[in-house]
Amino acid sequence: MKKRFNFSDVDNSMTDPISTSYAGEFAGKYISAALLSGKTLNDGAITVKPNVKYKEVVKKLDVGSIIANATCDFDFDADTLTLTERILQPEEFQVNLQLCKKDYRSDWEAISMGMSTFDNLPPAFSDYLIGQVAAKVAEKTEQNIWGGVNGNAGEFDGFTVLMAADGTVNDASNGSETAFTSANIVTLFGNVVDAIPSAVYGKEDLTLYVPTVALQAYVRALGGFGASGLGAAGTDNKGSQWYNMGNALAFEGIKIQHCPGMPSDHIVAAEASNLYFGTGLLSDHNEVKLIDTSAVLGDQNVRVVMRFTSGIQYGIGSDCTLLTLA
Repeated sequence: MKKRFNFSDVDNSMTDPISTSYAGEFAGKYISAALLSGKTLNDGAITVKPNVKYKEVVKKLDVGSIIANATCDFDFDADTLTLTERILQPEEFQVNLQLCKKDYRSDWEAISMGMSTFDNLPPAFSDYLIGQVAAKVAEKTEQNIWGGVNGNAGEFDGFTVLMAADGTVNDASNGSETAFTSANIVTLFGNVVDAIPSAVYGKEDLTLYVPTVALQAYVRALGGFGASGLGAAGTDNKGSQWYNMGNALAFEGIKIQHCPGMPSDHIVAAEASNLYFGTGLLSDHNEVKLIDTSAVLGDQNVRVVMRFTSGIQYGIGSDCTLLTLA
């Protein structure tokens, strides 16, 4: 017997336009995925301050000579303590993006729609689309952290920009080199280590932050076949096969952190606890929206809106070291 079609059996989730909106703390998980999934932050390579509402004061306490000969009196010298401040003030940013649904008919979305006659986005695709946008935001945030320039739209000053303008930051010799190569990378790493203050050298979270080109040069140098005295067969006598992308790298006992967003002409040495990334995951300014405009405008477009805050700062400039190629 044929089953009679009943309109009440139609899945309305496939016929109604899907729009999703998150604001304030409810947008936090999406903002977190967008900002914190870049390599530097995802690896925990710097300190994250996740709930900076507007701005936060990063205080630096410099203690001078505090040990003196014993007496019967309390003899406090205020000159031995110097308190200075740096401001971590995340800036507000936004993403406005419009996509056409028809571009996804033959892809994952078409399968998700069950090859439906209707083109309305299912909830699963809403999360998928937000995730794709979040990945792009994470990539840009990684670049901003290290090389962003506040004067450019969508950017805040990155660490290399702030450090280059700070006279208290230690400058490492570049040896007049203009590029990182397998022949000079060990020497340049050595120059950075030599410029690290003695009070910082040996700290547990001391890290060499390097761009992709410097990492590639170091991996190649450790593979041997170079002019850096590393041996013909390289690390473990494996030649260029020694590195499998999962190895934790170090130089003279100092951890090396790959920073894909760092400009290709810099290396930074600092403690992870001295470098800060700030955002407001619980801020009222946070907003994530996916707006299907088909029901209102009769088109096939989807608009993505994302609003968030982000910024960086370091605590003690004299504990940081910067190498800039010639």
